Amino acid sequence: MKKSLVFWVEEYFYNPNLFQKLVSIFFLPLSWLYCFGMWVRFKLKNPQDFGIKIISVGNLSVGGSGKTPLVIALAQRYENVAIILRGYGRESRGLYVIKNRDKILCDVKVSGDEAMIYAHKIPHATVIVSEDRKEGIKKAKEMGINVVFLDDAYSKHDIKKLDILIAVESKNSFCLPSGAFRERLWSGKKALILKEGVDFRRVVELKDRCDKMSLVTAIARPNRLDKFLPDVKAKHCFEDHHPFTKDELDEILRDDGVDSLLVTYKDFVKVKEFGLPLSLLDLYMEVDDKIFKMIDNYKG
Repeated sequence: MKKSLVFWVEEYFYNPNLFQKLVSIFFLPLSWLYCFGMWVRFKLKNPQDFGIKIISVGNLSVGGSGKTPLVIALAQRYENVAIILRGYGRESRGLYVIKNRDKILCDVKVSGDEAMIYAHKIPHATVIVSEDRKEGIKKAKEMGINVVFLDDAYSKHDIKKLDILIAVESKNSFCLPSGAFRERLWSGKKALILKEGVDFRRVVELKDRCDKMSLVTAIARPNRLDKFLPDVKAKHCFEDHHPFTKDELDEILRDDGVDSLLVTYKDFVKVKEFGLPLSLLDLYMEVDDKIFKMIDNYKG
């Protein structure tokens, strides 16, 4: 997806101009049908109790919200912990144990970028990818895990869990396709809503800085990075989970005439093997202790 389209979609979902508002209104009948269907799906699900503590971290809207660094910040506090996620962007299918307590067991093509971030950032954690989150939980239990964090699993209403949602500001409050929202916080569905600046704050560390850098990233809503960016010569934004090639990155280095490519950790795990000069925009979160107390008090 080209840079201009990436930003157009982000603007349409979160800060629409007049034309985009008209497009959004045009799709409203489809949005109402979609939202009704998601409500029916929620009502028909009966949560299964797996007998261990399960915490889901995500958001109601499409696109990035910071759930990955939040999961890292939370899971780092717990021993005998597993992170289970679908593994978007991976070339594999089915269930894979990406990392056990001791070592990483596969490469990023099998794991996907987000699972590999967890594997690197939480040394003591088990990381599992599976389209079927229930199968992932069963595997974690077999491995002796007693605390599970689910990445982006609010919609898994058939799993008994504590739902943590990151509040995302948007001037377009409709459901897909008119707006960014995949679901609502349905009546009868409890969730812990976290707000930036109240419940957590983002901290960015710039590593291996160079005088001349160009940003290269494949994350959702790349404009979120703007407030953290140093001076860069250019910004190259790709579709979320884009599988970079060495040739395209070599071309950016050459055409921009820069000393290094500035990447996020999500990009870093996919391109570090290319041997190119990289600078890293490393994001982590500081979470209020009251959130950990709520998790500790959740009995599962």
